[in-house]
Amino acid sequence: MKLSEDRISHLSHLILNQLLDRGLVFMREDDEPTVRELVKKVFVKELRKGEALDEKIREKIASYKRTIPEGSGEWHVLYQRFLREEKTRKGTA
Repeated sequence: MKLSEDRISHLSHLILNQLLDRGLVFMREDDEPTVRELVKKVFVKELRKGEALDEKIREKIASYKRTIPEGSGEWHVLYQRFLREEKTRKGTA
């Protein structure tokens, strides 16, 4: 899922606002832009991980001898199974 720079910025603001609502306190007033950039970097990093995982799973499904049409029930079952396997292997399940 590709997100525009504006969307990523908006979402990082929402994440930071949630952190502030839950008690995050800055030591200095000028720390907010730095923390916002950090939230944005972590968010982008996680998006890239998700995209790489999605690509890997799609390649696995495409490597089957017979064609499995994307969107079919079988395709979804395989996608979910491979997703669980990858997350379990990486310890993120």
